Amino acid sequence: MFPSIIDLGFFRIPTYGVMLVTGIVVGLWTAHLRARKVGQLDPERVVDFGIWIALWGLLGSKLLLVLTEPSYLLSFEGVKGLLRAGGVFYGGLIAAMVAAVVLVRRYRLPLGPLVDTLAPSVALAHFFGRLGCFAAGCCYGAACERPWAVTFTNPLAAEVSGTPLGQPLHPTQLYEAAFNLANFAFLAWLFGRRPRPGRVLASYLTVYGVGRFVIELWRGDPDRGFVLGGALSTSQAIAIGMVAMGLAIFVWTQLAARRESKARS
Repeated sequence: MFPSIIDLGFFRIPTYGVMLVTGIVVGLWTAHLRARKVGQLDPERVVDFGIWIALWGLLGSKLLLVLTEPSYLLSFEGVKGLLRAGGVFYGGLIAAMVAAVVLVRRYRLPLGPLVDTLAPSVALAHFFGRLGCFAAGCCYGAACERPWAVTFTNPLAAEVSGTPLGQPLHPTQLYEAAFNLANFAFLAWLFGRRPRPGRVLASYLTVYGVGRFVIELWRGDPDRGFVLGGALSTSQAIAIGMVAMGLAIFVWTQLAARRESKARS
């Protein structure tokens, strides 16, 4: 809708980038507030950790986009598009989780409380990111005849993301933005109830995996790759893995609780 906040021809500030930075900053701020409540975490160290995770996440999202859509590297406009918009969230999530394993050891932070503190912030940052996607026109939906369909008209959206212009589409960016905002509210509420370490992260993985799998049914952009002969998009396959991981963490925390209960009795 509005790919650029400022466009002077020779100088452009992309809306996607502004929203992405806003999401990261707000996410880190809310993580800092939650870390203060936990007590056993240094809020400043959590923010430092979060910044590194965000940087790794950005690199991972671009890398998976290139892997699923190699044509981005075949043109100068495609390379510029990588800097303006786009990116596969799952690539960022996977890269962030790998970085987290390394940084947890380096910073000597308790893993369970740390990931539970950050999980709601990931959902909140993702909310802002999807608003940026809507503004840029990337991650667009399939053709739609519903009253809430959106029609992109800005040529820059087509140039950067290949967005179909003049065609009513599912506003999948807004679907996912609303979903992530609701998920953030749920995770923040769950965090406030002080569940066993790891369960907030497990909830995030499970809930987001299910939601993303469903939203993928309305996506229309081809930049995600497909597996199993096109039966599933790459994102849907990863979503299944996320749900499985989330459920596994739930089971692990439940078994740990039972072992502790038996040890006390």
